[in-house]
Amino acid sequence: MSGRWLPQSLAVRVTLLCGLIAFAMTGMLGGYFFLFARNAINAHADDQLIGRAEHFRTLVGDARTVQDLRDQSLMFAALLGATADVLILRRVGERAFVEVNPGRVAVPPALPLVPTDRRMTTQDVLRTADHPQMHWVAGFARSGHDGAMVEVLTGHPLESELQMIDQSRFHILRSTLMSIVVSVLLVYLALRHGLRPLRRVAAQAAEIHPINLSIRFPEHDAPRELRDMVTVFNAMLDRIAQGYDRLSQFSADLAHEIRTPVGALIGQTQVALNRVRTPAEYQQLLESNLEELTRLSLIVDNILFLARADHAMLDIARAPLAMADELQGIADYFEGPAEEAGLRFSVQASGTAMANAPLVRRALHNLVVNALRYSRPDTTVRLIGEPLASGALIAVENDGAFIPAEQLERLFDRFYRADATGERPADSSGLGLSIVKAIMDLHRGEARVTCSTSGTIRFELRFPS
Repeated sequence: MSGRWLPQSLAVRVTLLCGLIAFAMTGMLGGYFFLFARNAINAHADDQLIGRAEHFRTLVGDARTVQDLRDQSLMFAALLGATADVLILRRVGERAFVEVNPGRVAVPPALPLVPTDRRMTTQDVLRTADHPQMHWVAGFARSGHDGAMVEVLTGHPLESELQMIDQSRFHILRSTLMSIVVSVLLVYLALRHGLRPLRRVAAQAAEIHPINLSIRFPEHDAPRELRDMVTVFNAMLDRIAQGYDRLSQFSADLAHEIRTPVGALIGQTQVALNRVRTPAEYQQLLESNLEELTRLSLIVDNILFLARADHAMLDIARAPLAMADELQGIADYFEGPAEEAGLRFSVQASGTAMANAPLVRRALHNLVVNALRYSRPDTTVRLIGEPLASGALIAVENDGAFIPAEQLERLFDRFYRADATGERPADSSGLGLSIVKAIMDLHRGEARVTCSTSGTIRFELRFPS
């Protein structure tokens, strides 16, 4: 159910729902009390009617003859009082010898007669729906001395009882409607008061904008029901602020990285144009410009790869990758540069990893280049591969300078360099380790880095099975 028919206001919506609940509950209670009152009134009228009929049966039994009963007709009328009740005494199959019927109400033809040896009960009461509504009860009685069988018929019109029932219906309906109206009003006022924390949160949220992401919702005075939501919102704001800061830093770093080669190109070109150069000088200028353009192209390629990795929505193709063969291939490929840097490789690997081979080679390429760049001379770069219970592990270890923990946490950030204050290698763009992390994210894996106090740096790539 879409719920489009509900009002947009949460307070009005909850008020209407509470009003429906109040209507149902008070309606049920009102209906219950009305039925209880109506049954009690009818039961009381039946008890009165049965008692009166039994009393007349007793009087018949005390009479000597039917003629005595006929002579006491005025007494029977007096016993009924000024009511519109009906009393008929008659012998079986004969006309009534005592008849008190001021309203001339017709006696029901199917009125059952209670035997003389049994007292009347409410089961013997006959109820008619014609106007006026009547309750009837009848029974046999035997006169005391001549033993004549007499039919005792009594009836009671429900005029006063119906008035009481109508009054009960009116009062119950009025009290029910009043309780519903009062309940709805109280619920609405309670909601208006109870939703004030939400309005405060909305007012604070309206103050948040890109240049002021430091605002956080107060959690200590938030209601318990809103505390979790406030905590989630604050955590979301933390993530947005961190992402915004990283984006701003990325933009600044990107501008700096591009400005450096572009500035070099402009400067070298301006210097070359100051005077006529020899062909050798022009060739040297073009070679220098080509080097800077290659650097720019590498930066653009890396940024495009990271952008595509960030927006990758589909799983990459993975296949079993023999880690020993792959690591040995990497070691063979970088054997020449390693010898020039006074380094050597050791490979210790076994098992397979479920991975995308081209992406893994690119990640290992970046890690090995990083290791060759920052290792101490005459040390060993160790390439390790081993299966795990949860997948596989590939590690690249090298011995270099100690890296503090606060710098380790940022090594995978884009354009971040741990040696930013020192000399920077010309071919380093600060994106290599970011690409390694992006590749592991595509594998739903994890990239870690640790550094011992002796300067042993270990990069780990953990692949899920």
